[in-house]
Amino acid sequence: MLKIALVAPFEEPVPPKTYGGTERVVYNLAEELVALGHDVTLFASGDSKTSAKLEACVPRAVRVLPEAHNPNIRQGLHYQGLATALTKINQNQFDIVHNHFGWQLLLFKDFIKAPIVTTLHGILSEPTERYMHTLLKHEPFVSISKSQRLHNTHLRYVATVYNGIQVERFSFGAVPQDYLVFLGRIHQHKGPEQAIKIARQTGNKLIIAAKIDAFEQHYFETKIAPLIDDQQILFVGEVTHAQKVKLLKNAKAMISPIQWDEPFGITTIEALACGTPVIAINRGSMPEILVDGKVGFLCRNVDQMVKRISDIGMIDRAACRAHVEKYFSAQHMTNGYLKAYERVIKSAKRNH
Repeated sequence: MLKIALVAPFEEPVPPKTYGGTERVVYNLAEELVALGHDVTLFASGDSKTSAKLEACVPRAVRVLPEAHNPNIRQGLHYQGLATALTKINQNQFDIVHNHFGWQLLLFKDFIKAPIVTTLHGILSEPTERYMHTLLKHEPFVSISKSQRLHNTHLRYVATVYNGIQVERFSFGAVPQDYLVFLGRIHQHKGPEQAIKIARQTGNKLIIAAKIDAFEQHYFETKIAPLIDDQQILFVGEVTHAQKVKLLKNAKAMISPIQWDEPFGITTIEALACGTPVIAINRGSMPEILVDGKVGFLCRNVDQMVKRISDIGMIDRAACRAHVEKYFSAQHMTNGYLKAYERVIKSAKRNH
């Protein structure tokens, strides 16, 4: 049995009520580790729900706090929470600290007695991320896809562990309705404009379920909102887990016309778990998640995605579900992390 500290971001609660990929991964991992008998402490926002011991580092998720609309205050609240986490971590004897917070925690690595392993949840080509991670390149990192590593090959990677979901919480939809779905957040990287273009060119109804961050409000109002007609193109905003499952399992396909190298697409495996094929641009982690022609289609560009819409019926929805059960379950992910923990703990003992 290991005594494990999981440090989550404080932006959303664990698990998130609506949008929040990293926080959902941390939740799934915590639940599985506890079920396996490990002693787990989760450092997260006070409104989190977990089977692990919860240490509240901020009273509530930072995003819901009114003062967090100021970006500088928002950043300050995260650091305040991090300071609380570091103090509490040092009051305990952990076998390992699993950092999901980011490089910011690693700046204080010398004050933490336990070995630290950091999961990289973002894209490593962003200039600040690239510089800071390179500065800390000798620390042990876990990538969430092989493609993620290509943006910074200099880091000390100890494992690649794909994100996993609690597949049993996603009900299977054998007979879909006649619409496409776009799920995630409103950002140019995610391709909402392209999703609308695909729906319009193919004459399909499109339901967009997405978070709009304050920083993306202008983009939404100028580029997306004018294209929403509430008949063919519908926008439903952020959705709860139950709403998301209903939306996914009844869709004939999810479209993901990403415009960046997505490190991992959690919404992709959520859709597949419901039996819903995914049509995506062949970038980033997508070829590691999707098997072209079996659970969806990998496309060079939007024009090819348009052509592939008519081929959705070729995909066996049961095969989509089975694919996630085999490769992207929370259990599969947790086993991968336990192996990574062992490597990091052994390495730390050798170096002391």
